[in-house]
Amino acid sequence: MPDALRLVVFDVDGTLVDSRAHIIEAMEESFSKAGLSAPPREAVLHGVGLSLPELMAQLVPDQPADIHHALAEGYKSASLARHLAAGQDARVTFFDGMRAILDQLRSDEFTLMATATGMSRRGLDRIIAQHGLEGYFQSTQVADTHPSKPHPSMLYAALHDTCVLPQNAVMIGDTSYDMMMAKAAGTYGIGVTWGNHPAECLADADVIVDTTDALMTALATWIEDRK
Repeated sequence: MPDALRLVVFDVDGTLVDSRAHIIEAMEESFSKAGLSAPPREAVLHGVGLSLPELMAQLVPDQPADIHHALAEGYKSASLARHLAAGQDARVTFFDGMRAILDQLRSDEFTLMATATGMSRRGLDRIIAQHGLEGYFQSTQVADTHPSKPHPSMLYAALHDTCVLPQNAVMIGDTSYDMMMAKAAGTYGIGVTWGNHPAECLADADVIVDTTDALMTALATWIEDRK
């Protein structure tokens, strides 16, 4: 009997790539243009993974919705301007070992990959183009067309796109929002600790890993259990 298809879904910011410096700089510019003090770095990074309006509402809950919207738009404009000004220097970097994991999973004919990220379509497409990842992901879910994490909408869409059952899918992410989303969608969840949330925030994960070697071991075990 042939293997069933498996789906490995990745968060992007804080899981695959390290874009923290860029996020902080664009956030500071957005708040400055709105005449507001920038929130603490820790607060910004803790909210990475949420869609921008939800993140802004979390950062400045005393401000009205129109200010949250303006801050979100300001962040997107600042982020794009920085990328255009820096050119190739704006290239975000993979966390050590993550590109190798993508390459290894891609070589498995029964394993599909997807993204479920709070990034915009434009931002994700830019990373895919910069790193030559065309064809790696069979489904690319972004914040533009879904409710914010931890709503499971992105995972439902990725499962639909790939015709994979929830029990044969795993979500890999660095935040509590990723792990709550996985739990809500009925998929396995692997939390990674090199991103934006510490291990104690990843309580909904089935497994928590501290290194990419440990992640590959956890994935190998998960895949073997589904053969």
